[in-house]
Amino acid sequence: MGNVRILAPEVISKIAAGEVVERPASVVKELMENSLDAEASSIEVSLKDAGKKEIIIKDNGTGIEQDDLEKIFLRHTTSKISSIEDLFAIKSLGFRGEALYSIAAISDVVLTSKTKSEDSAYEIHLRGGDKINFRPSAFKEHGTEIRINELFFNTPARRKFLKSNSAEIQQVLNIFIPYTLLYPDKRFLLSHQDKNLIDLKSTLSHKERIAEALHLESKYILESSQDLPQRNIRIKLFAGDINISRARRDLQYLFVNNRPVFNKNISFHLNQCFRLIMPDNTFGFFVVLIDMPPEDIDVNIHPTKKEIKMKDEQELCFILKQFCEQTLMQKGSTKESIFPLPPNSIQNTIKPARGSNEIQESLEHIFDNAKTFFTRGNIASPQKAQTAVTENKYYLPSDIKFPGQETTLEKKLAAANYIGQFSNKYLLFESERSLLVVDQHAAAERIGYETIIRQISKNSVEVQRLLSPVLIKLTAQELIAYEELQNILDKFGFENNQWDQETIAIHTHPRIFSDVERAVRNIFSGEVIDKNNIDALARRACRASIKAGDIVNADAANYHKKQLLNCVDPFTCPHGRPIIVEVKEEFLDKQFLRT
Repeated sequence: MGNVRILAPEVISKIAAGEVVERPASVVKELMENSLDAEASSIEVSLKDAGKKEIIIKDNGTGIEQDDLEKIFLRHTTSKISSIEDLFAIKSLGFRGEALYSIAAISDVVLTSKTKSEDSAYEIHLRGGDKINFRPSAFKEHGTEIRINELFFNTPARRKFLKSNSAEIQQVLNIFIPYTLLYPDKRFLLSHQDKNLIDLKSTLSHKERIAEALHLESKYILESSQDLPQRNIRIKLFAGDINISRARRDLQYLFVNNRPVFNKNISFHLNQCFRLIMPDNTFGFFVVLIDMPPEDIDVNIHPTKKEIKMKDEQELCFILKQFCEQTLMQKGSTKESIFPLPPNSIQNTIKPARGSNEIQESLEHIFDNAKTFFTRGNIASPQKAQTAVTENKYYLPSDIKFPGQETTLEKKLAAANYIGQFSNKYLLFESERSLLVVDQHAAAERIGYETIIRQISKNSVEVQRLLSPVLIKLTAQELIAYEELQNILDKFGFENNQWDQETIAIHTHPRIFSDVERAVRNIFSGEVIDKNNIDALARRACRASIKAGDIVNADAANYHKKQLLNCVDPFTCPHGRPIIVEVKEEFLDKQFLRT
């Protein structure tokens, strides 16, 4: 008897559902695309428990005819395509005929719809893919409303991998916002627990919609368009000037034929353009809309339809890069200071931190007379602390002498003389027989990280009090993080309050951070972190230290050397990158054939 068996239909349905529906955000994406394909001018999304308990999507589109209501929940049923040739000229967002089938297989679904030509609406109810009932409904207006309850109720293994409500809402926002940018003429509403997160009215201006949806200043958004008639391609670009910068790529959007997509190649080339006006590890804002012949792209790559293939992609990347560079250099403005006050308006003070008992005990003893030692994120015992540095080949040359011998890298740095800065990125120190190269940003991150942790553990954060607050406009995703971490900002020394629906005001900041906005945004960036994870939040905040590209004079370089030598781990930054590289005289002699 053979070992190969045909899977049961209920098993096949759950496998297919796993390819399309990963989390509540996946459901929102598929159903929003259906609403947009139905030519809806208004889309409302309502969530409970971040969509784990309930997702309701209502639109005023064309609706679904009575005869089609049962068909749409069958696998591979669609009104978007009818032949294999249609796959090479797809104009709709959906076309695979799997979304509703997959969603119904793992949830409780009630769909109500009415077309303009029908006198009454009809409702169909399915649970786990099985039809419960089909009946007329009192739904009066044309359009469709679909309610998804108990997502993953029959696939508990998938449900247990869902994250916190804040994290899942962040994912929904990442799906929802791109469509609001793409269709400024449509109204979008997103609410959670009966609280509106996004409420955008229709507008005829792309630029106005982008500024409103992303909470950006319209005056910093540059707009350009370009036609490529030889390839029947039209490009529209919205790019932020030097006044819009982020620590990560969270304000970068690419659309091809009215479809949100990700393309690593295009993203790389566009980010290279921003290196002309921004330092490393700082990312700009852009929205790129590309219209091209449908036959020149292939969206049938993955069930999520996020990835695409394009004809002559490398040539298009080169054109986009030139176009973006020209826009930034010709239309961009100068950097505006976020501190309009004179220097004497800033007062230094010591502010006790709140709730220091929440800090993990493992962090409190790290700085207790250096009895323990960090090694790439692991805490070494006191007995191993002296050898931990030399054993890590990642950031130290193999021929460094062990503790107890005559010279160590730490002693070399202590005795070294500062001789200059290279490329506004590295600090150069001359030792007796070698050159020590210090990454200024990595060093500043280590100093800032250990300083803020030490001060929090002692319940006394050194802060600068501002006579006028720094106002920071947050994106919808950052506002979700702010609700979770507002009290943590106080603990870090960022005394704050909500200024308006989109803006927070910072009244004090830790003295070690000069770029207040960058430090705050870094804390909010990425997935939501547990508010008790002070270590991880401190690592994010310290990214606002001295950056590559900052000019450092001799006094500042020597001061940072002294501060670095006082660190428990002066050889790696909080994120694991090396801080110091030693170039020995023997190495240089070999390069110049002196040996």
